[in-house]
Amino acid sequence: MKKQFISVAILAAIAATPVVAEEEKALTMDGEFGFIFTSGNTETTSASAGFNAKQELDKWSNEYIVKGLYKKDTIANEDGEDTERTTAQKFFASAQGNYKLENPDHRLFAFASYEDDRFSNFKYQGTVAAGWNQKLWGDEKSSFEYSIGPGYSFAEDQTGESVNGAIVRGAVNYNWNISETSRFTQTFSTEIGSDNTKSRAESALSAQIAGGLSMKFSVKFDHNTDVADGIDKLDTETAVTLVYSFF
Repeated sequence: MKKQFISVAILAAIAATPVVAEEEKALTMDGEFGFIFTSGNTETTSASAGFNAKQELDKWSNEYIVKGLYKKDTIANEDGEDTERTTAQKFFASAQGNYKLENPDHRLFAFASYEDDRFSNFKYQGTVAAGWNQKLWGDEKSSFEYSIGPGYSFAEDQTGESVNGAIVRGAVNYNWNISETSRFTQTFSTEIGSDNTKSRAESALSAQIAGGLSMKFSVKFDHNTDVADGIDKLDTETAVTLVYSFF
């Protein structure tokens, strides 16, 4: 039931975004894909995909993110026989709508996210939050904004126990256009609760190859303070992927 609630919350946040025909040109969307396949002494299949869409309207500034990761390894068992085993399977989606006040750099935000990570401490984690968002600066060279506000988290650990409660969510987003063909981005978010504090960060450097196609190098961190014995609190992911800007 909680999974369905979080999914509905994300869809509701997207559906609630006003669409104005003449503002379609303000919509940008990037698609990202990475794939690795090795054979021989080591057999591994790894794939990652996602998209990031941003929309700037007269009264709204919105962002939608969907990401997925899958990895399968061939491992020799005790009998010496090769066995295929899934070693990573993750799905993440979020939506945030920022309503612009009289000063368009001052906004009120609504946020919803859902994560399903098969190999983490939690079967799923979801968040809804609202509060204050501010764009401290933004020009052709760089931009920086932050969000902070109260919310509620929904989660279930691998034993089936619910971990729900009030949180305070904070996030920052920094973008630096190094040149006409290269860009650096840094994002960080934390959701502070009485039972668990979840934090996410991504540092990424992208360079344009041709037209709308770019290559991206990224390092991601996922951290939970409250996990079961034998499970790492910090997950890291380093990736080189291709990114295509649709518009």
